[in-house]
Amino acid sequence: MRYRVSMDIGGTFTDIVVHDTDTGIVRASKADTTPGDLTEGVLAAIAQLDVPADEIASFVHGTTQGLNALLERRGAKVLLATSEGMRDVYTIARGNRTRMFDIHYRKPTPLVGADDTVEIGGRLRHDGSELRPLDEASVRDVAARARAGGYDAIAVCLLFAYANEAHELEVERMLRDELGDDVVIVLSHRVAREWREYERTSSTVLEAYTGPVVRRYLERIESRFTDEGITSGVQVMQSSGGIVGAAYAAEHPLQTLLSGPVGGTAGGAALMSMLGRDDAICIDMGGTSFDASLVLDGRPDISSDGTADGFPVLMPLVNLHTIGAGGGSVAYAEAGALRVGPRSAGAQPGPACYGRGGTEPTVTDANAVLGRVDPDWFAGGRMSLDVAAAHDAVGLLAAGFGMEAVDLAEGILDIANAKMAQAIRTLTVEHGREPADFALVAFGGAGPMHAEAIARELGLAEVLIPEFPGAFSAWGMLGSDVRRDLSAQHYVHQNELDRRELAASVQRLIDSAGEELGAQRVPTDRRRFEQAVDMRYEGQDYTLTVLLDDPAEPARDDFLERVAERFGRQHAARYGHATPEAPVEFVSVRVTGFGVNEFGHLTGERHEAAASVTRTVPIVFDRATHQTPVLRRDALPIGETLAGPVLVVEETTTTVVSPRASIRRESAGHLVLELNA
Repeated sequence: MRYRVSMDIGGTFTDIVVHDTDTGIVRASKADTTPGDLTEGVLAAIAQLDVPADEIASFVHGTTQGLNALLERRGAKVLLATSEGMRDVYTIARGNRTRMFDIHYRKPTPLVGADDTVEIGGRLRHDGSELRPLDEASVRDVAARARAGGYDAIAVCLLFAYANEAHELEVERMLRDELGDDVVIVLSHRVAREWREYERTSSTVLEAYTGPVVRRYLERIESRFTDEGITSGVQVMQSSGGIVGAAYAAEHPLQTLLSGPVGGTAGGAALMSMLGRDDAICIDMGGTSFDASLVLDGRPDISSDGTADGFPVLMPLVNLHTIGAGGGSVAYAEAGALRVGPRSAGAQPGPACYGRGGTEPTVTDANAVLGRVDPDWFAGGRMSLDVAAAHDAVGLLAAGFGMEAVDLAEGILDIANAKMAQAIRTLTVEHGREPADFALVAFGGAGPMHAEAIARELGLAEVLIPEFPGAFSAWGMLGSDVRRDLSAQHYVHQNELDRRELAASVQRLIDSAGEELGAQRVPTDRRRFEQAVDMRYEGQDYTLTVLLDDPAEPARDDFLERVAERFGRQHAARYGHATPEAPVEFVSVRVTGFGVNEFGHLTGERHEAAASVTRTVPIVFDRATHQTPVLRRDALPIGETLAGPVLVVEETTTTVVSPRASIRRESAGHLVLELNA
C-alpha cells in the first residue's frame, strides 16, 4: 500500500498525480476523459502510470457530476415540501441587485415549479419554540403525492428549522414509513443550518436535484474499484477545498458541486506558502472551461455562501469565476463577427487537430496553426496532432471573413484571452482589488499557453507556472486536508452579548466537528480547528466572517473590543470604509475542523541540466514568424534566464514564451515567466 493517487476529472482530460511513499517520487500524467462512463477514464489513468491496484493506499478525486447535472438540467425530479403559507418563497426568489439595470437579465428558471411544491401544516417560532404542532395528515399527503408523481427526491424546508430540527426529523420519519428508501429525502437543517429562507430553500433543492446523480456515480466508482482490487476507498474534494470520504459525500452531495476546480486553488495556496508570498490569482484553463480564483493572505478565498448557475447556495465554497473558454472552445461566425465559446468540442470528437472526426475550429486548433504546440509530443507523446486538419478547420472559417488562416488564428486567441482576462477582473477590479498586486499562477492543460497574453491584458509583469501544471488541481487535492465545516445561528446585539454563551456555542461546534472527523478516521493528534463569527453593523443585512484566535476568546473581558476592531479592518478592506463607532451584531458561529494531511503538498525531483534544444520550429507571434527553440522543462537549467521566443514542453502542458518575455526555472521547481515592458 505505497501509492497515493489523486485525480481531476475534466471535460476533456482526466489528470492524475501519483505519490510513491517508498521513494518519495511524485509523477503526473493525463488520460482521455470517458464521458459515457467516467470510471473507465479513471482506471485508464491509473494503468497509464503503472500503479498496481492492490498497492493504492489512498485515492482522492474531484468530480463535476453534480455541477454537470445542474448545468445540463438532467437532475432528479424533486418535490418541495415547505411550511404552510410559504410555498411561493422559492418561486419568487430574489431580485438580482447587481444586474437590476440589465435589460437582458433573465432570472433562472426554478428547478422546482410551483406545481411541484406542497405545504405542510404546523409552525415553529423564530427561536425554535413550537407555535403549532406538526400536521401529520399533510405529511401523509406529501408521501401520496410523491408516490403518485414518480418523484426521485423530496426537499423538506420548514420555517425556522435551523433553530429547531424536530419538525423536519418527524417529517422524515413519516415519509420513510410511507415510502421506504425509494425516494431521497433531503432536510434543510442538514444542508444549511442558517437563516435566509430563500437561500436555505434553494440549497436544499439543489442537493435534492443533484444528489441522486452524485450518489449513483460514487456507487459506480466504488463498485469498480472493488472489482479491480482497489481497497483504499474513495475520497472526494469538497467545494470548500477540503476532502471527505465517499460515504459522507453521498449523504451531502451539494458539498461536491465545485470539487474539481477548487483543487487548483488549494494548490495555489500551497505554492504561495512555499514561496513565502501571500496573494495570488489562480487561473486554470482546461479543455472545456476557464476557472479563476484568488489566494488572499495565503489562504483560498472562501465564502460562506455563493451561487451555482444563478441559484444561491449556503455552504462554504471557494470563490470561483468560471467561463466557457478552454482549448476545446469552438470559434464561429455570428452576425458578421468572430465568436469563441462557450460551446466546447469536448473530448469527443474534440478539436479538429485531434483527428477524431472534429471539423469545427477551436482554440487548440488556432494554437496548432500558429505553431504553439508540439504536434509530435502532445500530452507527453501519447497524442500526435493533425496540424493540416487544424489549418483546414481554421481556414474554412477564415475564408468567410476574407482572411488568411494564420491571421484568424491569432484573432481567435485574442478573443479567448480577452474573455479570460475579463473573468479575472470580476474577482479583482470589480471588488476594488488591483491585479498587479497579485502573483499570477497559471496551470491547467492550456493555462501556461495563454498565461503571458492574459498577464499583458491585466498589466502584470510576472507569471508563475508550478510543477505539474497540467495536473495541478490533482496535485492540490493530493496534499489537501480532510475538512468539515459546521455553523449555528447565534443572533445577538453587542449590548445583549453573553460572552460565556457565545464561547459555549463555539465549543459545541468544535465537539461536533471532532466527532465528524473521527467518523472520517482522522486521529486525534492530526485534528485542528478554526473558529469564527459572522458579524455586521447594526442595520446591515449581510455579514463578514471574522476569525477568532481560540475557542475561549469570546469569554474574555476584552473580547467585544478586539473582535469589533478586527471586523472594522475587514470591512474597510472589503468595502473601502468602516464605522468604528457603530454597534455590531453577531449572527452566526462557524467552526472548521481539519484532518491534517500527514504528507502535505510535495514537489517532484529536480536535476541540474543543460538546456538541450530538441529542435527549432516556426511560431507566429504578432503576425510575424519566429524560429523558436523547443525545450523540455526538465532540461531547463535551474536559475538561468532564457530569452523568448521559447516553447517549453512537458508531459501535461506547453508553456509559450513570446519574443517579448523570458523564462527561468527556479530551484523550488516552478517556472517564472517575466514580461518585458
